Amino acid sequence: MVAPDASSTAGPQALAAVRSKLEELYRSESRRVFATLVRLLGDFDLAEEGLHDAFRAALEQWPEQGMPTNPRAWLVSTGRYKAVDALRRRARFDFVEDLDDRPDPASEGGGDKDSLADSVEDDRLRLIFTCCHPILSAEAQIALTLREVCGLTTEEIARAFLTAPPTVAQRIVRAKARIRDARIPYAVPARAELPDRLDSVLRVIYLVFNEGYSASAGDSLTRAELSAEAIRLGRLLTELLPEPESIGLLALMLIQESRRAARTTPAGDLVLLDEQDRSLWRHDLIAEGTALVEHSLASGPAGPYALQAAIAAVHAEAPTAAATDWAQIVGLYDLLLQRYPSPVVELNRAVALAMRDGMAAGLAAIDAILMRGELADYHLAHAARADLCRRLGRNEEARAAYERALALTRQGPEQRFLERRLAALGP
Repeated sequence: MVAPDASSTAGPQALAAVRSKLEELYRSESRRVFATLVRLLGDFDLAEEGLHDAFRAALEQWPEQGMPTNPRAWLVSTGRYKAVDALRRRARFDFVEDLDDRPDPASEGGGDKDSLADSVEDDRLRLIFTCCHPILSAEAQIALTLREVCGLTTEEIARAFLTAPPTVAQRIVRAKARIRDARIPYAVPARAELPDRLDSVLRVIYLVFNEGYSASAGDSLTRAELSAEAIRLGRLLTELLPEPESIGLLALMLIQESRRAARTTPAGDLVLLDEQDRSLWRHDLIAEGTALVEHSLASGPAGPYALQAAIAAVHAEAPTAAATDWAQIVGLYDLLLQRYPSPVVELNRAVALAMRDGMAAGLAAIDAILMRGELADYHLAHAARADLCRRLGRNEEARAAYERALALTRQGPEQRFLERRLAALGP
């Protein structure tokens, strides 16, 4: 929130009540207002400036004049007016005349409240697709989405991804410049373009979730606030664009998130899936995620997120690790690998194969992947190989694989886990 720079003649109680309401509105509505201002003004920075000017004006005017019937429409209209007025003062007349020709958001839909709500929600969808445009790098897409759609500060994004704030700020500035210079439209893609463009949006949301669910580096295994933002984005996308794969991704994130409390000890150390206390799992998230999986799979050919969600659901439905239906999991991995081949999917299938057919079968599959060199620098591949060697009593091979995995990981809890595994092998 931005504090007012002018004093109000309203009493302190009225001012406090308005301030409290505006704080609540800022949390719940500011990114919606911002998304509409981006469409109306065609510029991220102007929209941000207009957003804060609108909230400042509300804090000055509402204690005296009362709260408007539709606060969101008032904020959008005021923010647009403030931005256009600022442009006039800067003498950018051509741009200002163009903005003056655009309809006032308060009058869109003939003043119908539901029509205005639909327009604003469409604006949020437009903003997501703009921030995830394929012309931008993956790093820029993530930074811009978290900043503009979720409202995270540059410092929060930098802290989440262990990056220097100036680096994140530079990515955001360059991304905005590319959008402006390339004249990327603030629009949802046409139906023919939707599959490719939706893939980009889903990938960004899942990258954000994964960084929160299993951080790539640092002293903490997870960053709950980042996973929460990804799930919030997933819910929004599913509400606005209920495609089978957006539903599948939300299902996958919810089921994985259900295990958060059981994934670490109170000291923050890693707990593997088969050792987790399943009473700590959130069964409300599992139930919601499983229902979404079923809906996604019934809606058409299963995409990669829906298939991964189906695998996660099989794990979640098992009352104990020993009761896991590994045959079904291997079958789902076979389908996933057939449709969307990937060395990481192949690695995960090899681990499931070990549980179904024995450690030797799984080890042979992992060795075949590593011999191709595709996962030579992927620490989880070496950690998986080490675990299977340990279970087969091949301790020297296990030691070498654990040491290789330890050298590759940058995450504190995983490092401590691998060190404990190495120590358990003995001298």
